[in-house]
Amino acid sequence: MDKKNPKYQNQGIHVVSALFTVEKGITKVLIIKRKYDPYQGMWALVSGALYNDEEVLDGLKRELKEKTGIENIHLELFDVFSRVDRSPAMRMVGIAYLGIVDKEKFHLLKETLKTTDADWIPIDKIPKLAFDHNEILEKAIEVLKIRIRKTDLLRHLYPVGFTMPEIQKVYESILNRTFDRRNFRKKLLSTGMIEETPRAEKFEGNKPAKVYIFKENQIDKDVF
Repeated sequence: MDKKNPKYQNQGIHVVSALFTVEKGITKVLIIKRKYDPYQGMWALVSGALYNDEEVLDGLKRELKEKTGIENIHLELFDVFSRVDRSPAMRMVGIAYLGIVDKEKFHLLKETLKTTDADWIPIDKIPKLAFDHNEILEKAIEVLKIRIRKTDLLRHLYPVGFTMPEIQKVYESILNRTFDRRNFRKKLLSTGMIEETPRAEKFEGNKPAKVYIFKENQIDKDVF
């Protein structure tokens, strides 16, 4: 590589996160409001420029902590966005990750040095976002639907277990489908992805329901 070649210069890397939660059957994504240009005052996915002395995932975790206070979560690479004009500042390649968390486990910072607000917004009520973040979010939702069907990604939403009615609401919300209660339970158990625990908890009712947990490293199960 010829370092003096101008075609190698003036470009950088964006790290971008699409972080989801499910609250009362509604799928939401975390967005922040930008304090500075470019796109001052616009909402965006949590993102930022990668330092030249850090790994990609380390850079994204730094951005999440600095701009939202969220840390120690599981993130998965899902795509790269390389349109030449995706940033007005300079050529920036976007490397995007997704995750799904219980938002009640974190204290969300509403304002930081670089943001003026942060919130969990339903995915069907997302405003116009900065950069190409609407495009990135659309792809993230597609990938999220695939991964909750084929992997144990939802284990990170319920690390200590869930009831069957609770997890059914999550699948229905993300997949935008309605399932028969008995068929849902039978299908999920038949995949071998989950196992019963001795515990029982109440969920939207008075009758306790059995608590299940996801087995680790379960992939290619095609749940629904």
